Amino acid sequence: MERLAAAEDVDLVVAFDARPMPLDHPKLVAFQQDIRRPIAHILREHGIGAVAHLAFLLRTGHGDESARQANVGGMAQVLSGCEAAGVSHLLYLSSTTVYGPHAGDPQPYTEESPVRPVRGVHYAEHKAATERMLAAFAADNPDTSLTVLRCCPVVGPHSDNFATQSLRRLMLVRVRGADPQMQFIHEDDLQDALERCLLRQVPGVFNVAGEGAVAFSEMVRVAGSRSVALPEPLLRVLTQVSWALRLQSYGSASGLAMVRWSWVASIAKLTRETGFRPRYTSREALKASLLVRGR
Repeated sequence: MERLAAAEDVDLVVAFDARPMPLDHPKLVAFQQDIRRPIAHILREHGIGAVAHLAFLLRTGHGDESARQANVGGMAQVLSGCEAAGVSHLLYLSSTTVYGPHAGDPQPYTEESPVRPVRGVHYAEHKAATERMLAAFAADNPDTSLTVLRCCPVVGPHSDNFATQSLRRLMLVRVRGADPQMQFIHEDDLQDALERCLLRQVPGVFNVAGEGAVAFSEMVRVAGSRSVALPEPLLRVLTQVSWALRLQSYGSASGLAMVRWSWVASIAKLTRETGFRPRYTSREALKASLLVRGR
């Protein structure tokens, strides 16, 4: 946010977060509040013209309804606030999980690929639901420019998500016979893409990811971890039973699709329309994240 505030054509940056934000910049104003609370009065008071909505619960745990209230309910509150405050541009950080993955999917995914989140993967289902809300908002508010960035897993020294948490495990379980290709993007590259689209108010839906991909087996080797391969039927039963008994909170058996099928998206459209080119490949972003974490 400090880098965004330092831009010459930015007068003020207003930030919302449920946690305290130690910000130190004359053009930064922070509000500690839940995204489900009204924001229209704050947007109007500070004359905000563009909004970037990044807040989302990635790991929903066993309580899907509470996560849905935060993710889908949070989007409803943001859209309501933007409409009431007359915001001219809204940028939303979505996910490439809205595409799947599924067996036999053409790779790489493009922005024209069907939105088909894996059933039971709540994070992906919530992302798809919020994108539908955005489409309805766009139809009712044609004067508001909308940008949707469908992003792959983010890694880096400040990233703490399911991807970076998985890389810290000493043992990973994989589906026997499967070695899917996966993408990663360095947090610095994502910040660059966000700033480009936000400052230029580039409308449209775009994939954003690091160049290239990393096989699951290579990810395990780079992380210095080990893996055990189990047949898919057995792994599905073990995952579902351990989930139902609350022995693990990583996810239900539905999530096995994410480590069984390849999951790669093209960023050609984003590069063509904004000039964005990531500095880190997927492999380099992964290695940079692990190096910082001492692995």
